[in-house]
Amino acid sequence: MENELTLKRFIEVRRDLGHTQAEFAKLLGISSTTADIERGRTKLSGKVVAELLRQFKINPLWLFGENEAKHLETSHTNVIPKVVTVDSAEQDNMVLVNAKAAAGYPQNIADTSWYQQLPAFDLPIPEFRNATYRGFQVEGDSMLPNLHPGEWVLARAVEHVDHVSANKMYVVVLQDSVMVKKIEKRPNSNNITLVSLNETFPPYDIKPFQVQEIWEVSSKLTFNVDATTETGLLRQLQASMEELKRQVGQVKN
Repeated sequence: MENELTLKRFIEVRRDLGHTQAEFAKLLGISSTTADIERGRTKLSGKVVAELLRQFKINPLWLFGENEAKHLETSHTNVIPKVVTVDSAEQDNMVLVNAKAAAGYPQNIADTSWYQQLPAFDLPIPEFRNATYRGFQVEGDSMLPNLHPGEWVLARAVEHVDHVSANKMYVVVLQDSVMVKKIEKRPNSNNITLVSLNETFPPYDIKPFQVQEIWEVSSKLTFNVDATTETGLLRQLQASMEELKRQVGQVKN
């Protein structure tokens, strides 16, 4: 029989991850439900403890009430690039991951040969020296007005989750997706919050272990550049408002 604290912590892990007893059992490779473990009827096996550590970085000592650090590696989650690409002269080059390639990126993240199908180039300007950069195409409108769908961001590799800053944008590679977001770390929390600039997209929390890579957005490639400036747009808007007022005035008269 497990002690009450261990059962309480096991249930806490499941609820934090948002799984039902059946879903959690399937993930941990045990029979139909975790209900018997949670009621203390079935012993928490070494296999389950190992799976909690492997999949979710749950510290076994925390689980058994002997330590207060819930996650192992939490504060130093390594998100360094799995593969660094080089050109024929063995210099780092910048691979471009378009929207279509991004769909397969998380699954192929450590496959050197997969990167060879992607275009790559060298940008010989000082800002892109002494670091590893990668280009990603922006999908969707969650980062409007700063980033538009179809634009490209050029981003620098980040080594650890601890190195992120609240006022930067990042390409975040999760286990199943690639997205551009701001990253916020809450004090006294193991969670990371991903925030969109477009407020119609709500922020959401993830666990550090879900992150494979982080790239800090340093610049963007934009297209359809024209000579319309913000002041020009403002003047157009003011002229439209004046015209609207005039028409409303005529209607009233």
